[in-house]
Amino acid sequence: MRRDTDPTGAERLSDLRYPRVLLKLSGEALAGEKGFAWDFAIVERLAGEVASVVKAGASVGLVIGGGNLVRGRLLSKEVDRVTADYMGMLGTVINALAVQDVLERKGLTTRVMTAIRMEEVAEPYIRRRALRHLEKGRIVIFAAGTGNPYFSTDTAAVLRAIQMKANVIIKATSVEGVYSADPKTDPTASFYEEISFRDVMLKNLGVIDQTAITLCSENKLPLIVLNIHRPGAFVAAVRGERVGTLVR
Repeated sequence: MRRDTDPTGAERLSDLRYPRVLLKLSGEALAGEKGFAWDFAIVERLAGEVASVVKAGASVGLVIGGGNLVRGRLLSKEVDRVTADYMGMLGTVINALAVQDVLERKGLTTRVMTAIRMEEVAEPYIRRRALRHLEKGRIVIFAAGTGNPYFSTDTAAVLRAIQMKANVIIKATSVEGVYSADPKTDPTASFYEEISFRDVMLKNLGVIDQTAITLCSENKLPLIVLNIHRPGAFVAAVRGERVGTLVR
């Protein structure tokens, strides 16, 4: 692989398999073993992984869930579903601001863009502006989902990836990739190195929700599911190395 150097002297890798990537992180990942709020040691490590992808020369969009703060579907048992979903969207904004701060302390340039307008804390999502940020090498953190209830952050991630002309979505999970069953509860679960969108839907594997997987399939947007706890997995994936499960 050819190596280039940018004007600042930082090494950059050219000819990446996926030069523009949308990273999807769960809110729960930010909480670690605490199960709520943030474990900033983990946030720092994840920020370092994102930084390595930027250093490799990829342009990066980021979508973060809100499950470490509020889960709309669970909360909907107590309050109106639409209200619960909006509360979940606000949780993703809080997470976006937390991750933005950690990334910028590492010297990275970021922008948080929200599907719900709140100009005092973030830019409103405007597609052309987001594309321009990516072209300038800024990490764009997309928050507040799609801005509509009944749509998950998985669907929001796929939608933003399509709009940003991303080459791949990388979804970070707590396991190595896609299995035939939950490997944490079923030791006989089979690991898939590669699987089609159709088989994911037919087998109801729960990789991402059905709306999101349908969008991926219709737009021929590949999805890589990998272990968030494996150091170097993000940058290996954008280089085209075999990491986790490739869904296409």
